[in-house]
Amino acid sequence: MAKDLSAARLTEAVTKSFQDTSDPRLRMVLQSLSQHLHAFINEVELTYDEWEAGIDFLTRTGKTCTDTRQEFILLSDVLGASMLVETLNDAHTPEATASTVLGPFHMIDSPHRALGEHISPQSTGQLCVVRGLVRDTHGAAIPGAVVDVWQANADGFYDVQQPGVQHKGNGRALLAADEQGRFYFQSVVPSYYPIPTDGPVGELLSATGRHEFRPAHIHFIVTAPGFKELTTHIFVNDSKYMDSDAVFAVKESLVRDFVARPAGTPNPCGVAESFVEAQIDLVLHNDGTELTH
Repeated sequence: MAKDLSAARLTEAVTKSFQDTSDPRLRMVLQSLSQHLHAFINEVELTYDEWEAGIDFLTRTGKTCTDTRQEFILLSDVLGASMLVETLNDAHTPEATASTVLGPFHMIDSPHRALGEHISPQSTGQLCVVRGLVRDTHGAAIPGAVVDVWQANADGFYDVQQPGVQHKGNGRALLAADEQGRFYFQSVVPSYYPIPTDGPVGELLSATGRHEFRPAHIHFIVTAPGFKELTTHIFVNDSKYMDSDAVFAVKESLVRDFVARPAGTPNPCGVAESFVEAQIDLVLHNDGTELTH
């Protein structure tokens, strides 16, 4: 490569190098990425030391990832990239429940639990009953939909963060909606909590004066044949940090009142004592492979 190659010609050469990519979408993404990355480097006049620090940061981010922690997802979250992807994709399915970030603590092997079961049997705190309906955008119930649930405990920790304190699977459940599309379970009201700060993402937050807290929430992934998978939360309405979520994931449509119920209030979980209750319909969009009800 000629020593006098200009920045503009370099960007053009890199972009052109992808022109024979057979997948048109991959070609477009790589060419656009090259152009925007080069434009960023030019705009900030990136120094060699800064480039080296960036490479080191990304390398350490990768090395921090484990089977129970995904530092790259966390980095995507705090940069708002995760929510931007969610927002762009939500625009295609406005009738469905709004989606939010997956977060770094999802586990594929959540335990199967029966409807009405307590999903956080090791946790102490305010008892809550969460109930809802899985339905399509026309209002029809989706029987048998799989609802994957996970949450922090009342102290703000997920099971994978406390391996000697919480058993794997505490605060998690795989539930099957009943024939009327209903799901319901018992748990404890989760707390707001800090995202992990002992890795590169924590260094980034510290260097920029940003806090690390997320408002209290419960995660859901909902799947059913013929429907687009939904990843979402419900947020506890009076939680701290509702207006400054470290990962920018709060959507007003997902904020829920956790309403106090006196002992003896009828509920699908058969709870006799006092509890708080939250409700949400989880609305799935048909993906075009199967007719809706």
